[in-house]
Amino acid sequence: MAIENEKLRNACLQSAETFKKLNHPKYAELQAKLEYVVGSYDFDKNPVGLYEIGNLALPILTKLKEEDTKKVTKKLLTQLEKALVIK
Repeated sequence: MAIENEKLRNACLQSAETFKKLNHPKYAELQAKLEYVVGSYDFDKNPVGLYEIGNLALPILTKLKEEDTKKVTKKLLTQLEKALVIK
């Protein structure tokens, strides 16, 4: 289970980095939440926050991908989807 949690952690971190690159105030709160849950997971290894915020980020990233294919990579969406399904 730890390997799956690490995959989710990495997908959430990449999601936060994607939102940071977009540099849009609309996504600042979600970016901050993703960064927080990654840090929290690193500290206590409890993946609950990763699943919760990852599930919030996935539909937004999917919509951004549909609007502009260059903003979000297919690889990121696939990693996040797979990591969230594992639970």
